[in-house]
Amino acid sequence: MLGSAVIRPLSCFLSGTLLGLCALSGQGATLSVDSKTVPGLTAKSPIVSHTIRLSGPIEQGDADKLRVILARLRTTSPPMPNRPLATIELSSAGGDVYEGLKIGYLLREYSVASVVRAKDLCLSACALAFLGGTSSRSGPTFVPSRSIEIGGQVGFHNFFLNTDSDQIPAARSSREGMATGFNIGRGGASALVRYAATMGIDTSFIARLLGRPTEQWEYIDVAQTFMTLQVCPIGLERSQPPPATLAANICNNATAGFSPATPLQARQFTPRDGKRHLLEHVQQNIETFSMKGPLVGQLRAVLATRDDQLIDAVYNDLRSAGIALPEPLGAFFMVTGYSAGAYGLDCHVTLSRDNPDRFDVVLQGPEGPVKLFQTPPPACPGLFLHDKDDMLNPRRR
Repeated sequence: MLGSAVIRPLSCFLSGTLLGLCALSGQGATLSVDSKTVPGLTAKSPIVSHTIRLSGPIEQGDADKLRVILARLRTTSPPMPNRPLATIELSSAGGDVYEGLKIGYLLREYSVASVVRAKDLCLSACALAFLGGTSSRSGPTFVPSRSIEIGGQVGFHNFFLNTDSDQIPAARSSREGMATGFNIGRGGASALVRYAATMGIDTSFIARLLGRPTEQWEYIDVAQTFMTLQVCPIGLERSQPPPATLAANICNNATAGFSPATPLQARQFTPRDGKRHLLEHVQQNIETFSMKGPLVGQLRAVLATRDDQLIDAVYNDLRSAGIALPEPLGAFFMVTGYSAGAYGLDCHVTLSRDNPDRFDVVLQGPEGPVKLFQTPPPACPGLFLHDKDDMLNPRRR
């Protein structure tokens, strides 16, 4: 633990640093660059892709070495819009926690996507660096790009205090030593939380790590962890569950924190009936707030008619006006049974017939639409099709 004078040894040791997520000796990480050029639309606009490989223990100075590489790449071949400057393959059992954070910040600064290949391990400080993976920046918004080939392992655990480091000042008493250890640990925890917030990671994930013994690991293996950390699996074999199961999974992920529904709670509608049902919801919300105007009469008249073209036109007009209605992609589902005390939610889903990764979801509360409690990762929305406990990337033996 942080304030302990004696740290239970792990499978490796830390050399020359105050904090470590896994301690390794050596000369630091090995960095290599592989650049490929393919013809572009014109002879003067070739497309250049860069793959950086980082392997070995992460030690002080590795972030500076990486910065030199990235600055050179950005100067010689500026990235195309909405594409990363490079992709970095990570293969490391860990090292200096602060250096791992510095590398992660560099990946964000230079828009470098991170990936762990099927045969590689990325643990401890490496796993933190992995979270910095970024594909592009649009104004103040960064688009994450973190991927794991199925078989690759990314694991996290709590940091520990290296009591043998020469950088720790000698304590004149046990009380002073405890205070020094506490202050160092507090600084490390603060750095991790700040890093998670910068990378758009749910800080509860970091809080969970900080509350565990250093020897307890957490891997990116089940669907919920992939979603929480916005990581996309590569090479995932997908089963084809029934549409009602897909609808229930999507709604359970969108309502994260509520008791999950079963496929039996998913009611399917035809596109025509689904639109009509949702327009009835809109009408009820309007009447609840005693709103007046032409929309009230228009909705009442539309719902009284059997004209499918009119239903389609009004539905699309309301969507264009910003009313929370799911895009009509194919089959409509309503999943019920979500409640927190007296507060209940209905979940409405549309599923594409041709693309299983394409869907739309809207939550409806007693007083109208409710923001999703969890949103699908933009780069791999298909994760929402899985139950949160589905094992996507089993640990290697």
